Amino acid sequence: QVQLVESGGGVVQPGGSLRLSCAASGRIFSINVMGWYRQAPGKQRELVAAITRGGITNYVDSVKGRFTISRGNAKNTVLLQMNSLKPEDTAVYYCNANIRETPSSRLSGYDYWGQGTQVTVSS
Repeated sequence: QVQLVESGGGVVQPGGSLRLSCAASGRIFSINVMGWYRQAPGKQRELVAAITRGGITNYVDSVKGRFTISRGNAKNTVLLQMNSLKPEDTAVYYCNANIRETPSSRLSGYDYWGQGTQVTVSS
């Protein structure tokens, strides 16, 4: 079984910074992609940023230049550094990982989700 544990959410003023962390544990052979999604009240969940096994990153347009996704120093971790935060960044942020549990798992892997962490940007 695979678990994703997030940390780092909180309340910050506009213009401030937060760093989210996500650690994947359990039966993991390889991770294809790790990323962060967010869901604001009344809105659909959207992809914020993702990083592939090869290090290719992808960002939603609204966070480009402000957010940076990277791998953590610990194995199977991903970080999201969020700078210049805006009130519209307020949402529950979810870690997502596409994982192959064993060498015989399908190449496309399976998606796993964290429990979510609240980020609130308010003065």
